[in-house]
Amino acid sequence: MDFSAAFTSRWFKSASDPQDEHIRHTLKATGDLPGHIAIIMDGNGRWARQKGKTRIEGHIAGVDAVRDVVEACAQLDIRYLTLFTFSTENWKRPEKEISSLMQLLIKVLQKETRTLYRNNVRLHVIGNTSQLPKKVRETLNETVELTKNNTGLTLCIALSYSGKWDILQACKAISREIAAGEISPDEIDERLVDAFLSTRGMPEPELLIRTSGEFRISNFLLWQSAYSEIYFTNIYWPDFRRSQLYDAIRDFQKRERRFGLTSEQLKDKKALQD
Repeated sequence: MDFSAAFTSRWFKSASDPQDEHIRHTLKATGDLPGHIAIIMDGNGRWARQKGKTRIEGHIAGVDAVRDVVEACAQLDIRYLTLFTFSTENWKRPEKEISSLMQLLIKVLQKETRTLYRNNVRLHVIGNTSQLPKKVRETLNETVELTKNNTGLTLCIALSYSGKWDILQACKAISREIAAGEISPDEIDERLVDAFLSTRGMPEPELLIRTSGEFRISNFLLWQSAYSEIYFTNIYWPDFRRSQLYDAIRDFQKRERRFGLTSEQLKDKKALQD
């Protein structure tokens, strides 16, 4: 499989766009930015079918969307970006497609790791990575190790991941701690569960984006997205760019995040803080 089309664009272009800089400045001035954005990157296959291309060509086209969104988040000083790259359910797909996806992941990481490192991006991986091919695990580990001390955007890749798997593995780990006498059942609370999830140490996503027009979260960050603002768009992932990301952030900034409180209570709370 020829993956050269996946590398037609430069990651973190050196030349800045004054118009884009103005948009980013306005976004920052307009309201709070989400500290953690999570994205369900959906629609590669349907995008390819519409254009008479193969599914893997759709996945290759999606790399440009990843590049632009990662770059935009870094430039906006977003702290965390989590991308749903491959779910546990995706293992049911045709073997040829899975193999091509894994090869594509390796090629992208091998080519872009140094660029991520130079731009202060830290790579983090969540999911049942023991299911991944050895070469994929090795390549991921190399990138994680190289970028582990970077302090800018944390790019979290969800691979062989599902929300149910995440909760189950946390439950099993907590059960082992109880059996070993390390903790008691009475100590189990939300904070403890958080500490055993694969996302431990990360804030919960404030904005969850799903592309392709589907209105579901498909077993992604089920525990963590309890209070996420969800943004759906009809755009297929290969056509998603920073302009659509900006639209999602603008929508986020218009929402009132009450967390169970009333609007009046929020106003009173804000007045006390001011």
